[in-house]
Amino acid sequence: MAVDIGRRTALLGFGSVALGSTALAAGPARAATAEGVIPQGASALSELAERLQKAPRRRDFKTVPMIISHPDFWDDGALKEVIDYRGVRKQVWDNTDIASPWLNLMRNSVNVQIFAFVHKDFLAVSATHGTAHLALFDQAMWDKYKLATLAGSEFKTNTLMIPKLAPAAFSDYEDSKSVFGPLGNTIPALQERGVVFLACHNAIWEVAAKLLDRGTNPDHLSHEAVAAELTNHLIDGIVLTPGVVATIPELQQAGFHYAK
Repeated sequence: MAVDIGRRTALLGFGSVALGSTALAAGPARAATAEGVIPQGASALSELAERLQKAPRRRDFKTVPMIISHPDFWDDGALKEVIDYRGVRKQVWDNTDIASPWLNLMRNSVNVQIFAFVHKDFLAVSATHGTAHLALFDQAMWDKYKLATLAGSEFKTNTLMIPKLAPAAFSDYEDSKSVFGPLGNTIPALQERGVVFLACHNAIWEVAAKLLDRGTNPDHLSHEAVAAELTNHLIDGIVLTPGVVATIPELQQAGFHYAK
């Protein structure tokens, strides 16, 4: 059965950043149909999804400083849930280039871990920075701040945040037109399979700096305010960190394997 993942994602009840106006919002609620792309028996992965759903995300910032030192400025509870994940097989991807096959590589990793090695609770985490981080901002920010000019010629809009119509039942895993194939190379499709995307405060600050240097600041905001607005417009389900380069060793210490 073909499932419109876009419609499904819209119904998930992501509370965090639809308009960047909610103060404390939980992560993505899992749709009932999303269980179709999670293998049966993946209890640790399902439990993590439930805890991430309940973990608040603050998206009401007016300003943020260059260096954040208090957990109120990042998704501390959600990040701790990821670091403390009880599954044995877990991998952190150091993703920096929006035009690279980063989503494809994570999808392939999840597929092989689940279907070839039968590690149902395998968790893939994207430590996102560089130009790849642009994919974590909603289209409102792409439009307002002309983020396509930073993303390169391949991206006029943020196509990576847009799910595609594709079969999504677990039994469809050999269907190349399903979410287990290239049509699953979107952030929402991977999120529904349990992949977690980490955002980087430092990357957000640096994007804001580039925008100011280019004079792309329609509201004439301060650096601190532009960074805050970008933070408020992270797409659904993202986990904000104080800095992903420093978060990677925290994940490695907790047993995550590094991939680039």
